[in-house]
Amino acid sequence: MEDVTSGRDGAQLFAGVELGGTKCICTLAAGPDDIRGQRTIATTVPWETLPAIKAVLDGWAAGPGFCGLGVAAFGPLQLDPGAGDYGRVGATNKADWEGADLLGPLRAAYDVPIGFDTDVNGAALAEIRWGSGHGLGDFAYVTVGTGVGVGLIVHGRPTRGFSHSEIGHIRVPRLPGDDAPSVCRFHDDCVEGLASGTAVKARVGARHLSDVAADDPVWDPVVNSLSVMIHALAVTTGPIRVAMGGGVIAGQPHLLPRINAGVEASLAGYMRLPEDGPYVVAPALGTLAGPLGAVALAMDAAQGHQALEPSGSGPWI
Repeated sequence: MEDVTSGRDGAQLFAGVELGGTKCICTLAAGPDDIRGQRTIATTVPWETLPAIKAVLDGWAAGPGFCGLGVAAFGPLQLDPGAGDYGRVGATNKADWEGADLLGPLRAAYDVPIGFDTDVNGAALAEIRWGSGHGLGDFAYVTVGTGVGVGLIVHGRPTRGFSHSEIGHIRVPRLPGDDAPSVCRFHDDCVEGLASGTAVKARVGARHLSDVAADDPVWDPVVNSLSVMIHALAVTTGPIRVAMGGGVIAGQPHLLPRINAGVEASLAGYMRLPEDGPYVVAPALGTLAGPLGAVALAMDAAQGHQALEPSGSGPWI
């Protein structure tokens, strides 16, 4: 979508940057029903992608302007403001991005509050504000795309400890006979390594995904890994609902019913899940959950929640 000017006059505008593993979506909006501009940029290497993002933001800052900025990025990220590497990408399967400074240059460039979190935490907050998690204080958003990420909201806030949630890297038992190499360079048997979009592409080889039938055995280890992960979520933090999106799930609608059945079978009657519909649902915001997650972070920052005061920093990479 190119920049548009059909939004409601006089509305406060917020800029959001959703930096995913494959692409970045920059959004200028007053809300989910009032998107003024949206640009898509390929996620290649930091020295190409980051200047392209800043060029988009510079154009919006010089034109309509924005009163808050949200950055929702793939992780792991350093989210502790007291850490020396605050705002940078940590150890990641995208090796070129390790150490990339996502936050510092933006704080130097724009005199607005900035919200900063993982892409999945942002999407979870957007679904709580406008979508499938509306009104819930305990909720999880899962994306199954280039990687597997989980945005976990407990009592209305993204979980924090020494790091943010990295549930896509929990280690899971493989199905008997599944000896496919993990695509995670850190773990031989984590969910991301076995069930992400990258893993699925490795499993199907030269075949195109559109040629892989719903009953193809290739989906069995994917369903198993994702079901075990949701089991772990249910028995640890107990989100009231889980939204699962991303390219793999959106392109393979047969997976969600199988994952729900897998979770029920795995729990084996030990825990009683909420009975107001399927436990794992598609995100109500669809493909806009991620971009609107960055906008939700901008809104929270402008309203004083986890806001970051502008300060000096070095140039954008």
